Amino acid sequence: MPDSPAAASSRTALRTARFQRLLFGGVYGTVLASSLASALDHDHGQPDPAYDALWILVAAMTAAAAHGYAHAIAHWTATSGTVTGMTARSVVTEWPLVAAAVPTLFALLGASAGWWGENGGVEVVLIVNTVALFAWGLAAARVAGQGWGAATRVGGVDVLIGLLIIAVNAASH
Repeated sequence: MPDSPAAASSRTALRTARFQRLLFGGVYGTVLASSLASALDHDHGQPDPAYDALWILVAAMTAAAAHGYAHAIAHWTATSGTVTGMTARSVVTEWPLVAAAVPTLFALLGASAGWWGENGGVEVVLIVNTVALFAWGLAAARVAGQGWGAATRVGGVDVLIGLLIIAVNAASH
């Protein structure tokens, strides 16, 4: 027996909400990781890309927890019961933000392993993450029902964010 229109609409809304969280976390985590990698590279002293990777992971996890907590508190009502369970669920749903930082962690750990220098690792991070931003924008627009032309433009705007980080990184060194 086919589902009622209300049940089908509810499932579609749930899938859309989950994908929106994925896209938000992906873009936010990618921008956060790129910005931190750019800021943490050492101009003075001994480079330590493993230390930088650790702090990027800590920052991404902290940002995800803070966003999940803020989201839970914002939606908490006096009649919804305890905030603990809702907060835990909300924090867990922020996993895309942390996952988006993983390519940055791998690039910096590659630098720590001696595959390239710290500056090379940061350059890899900024390029890979700029490409990732394009993909996030493209995917978001396509999920929103946009055609390929509009989706490409949205991806292009996301690329501008990555290019801004690259430009600031270049200007600061």
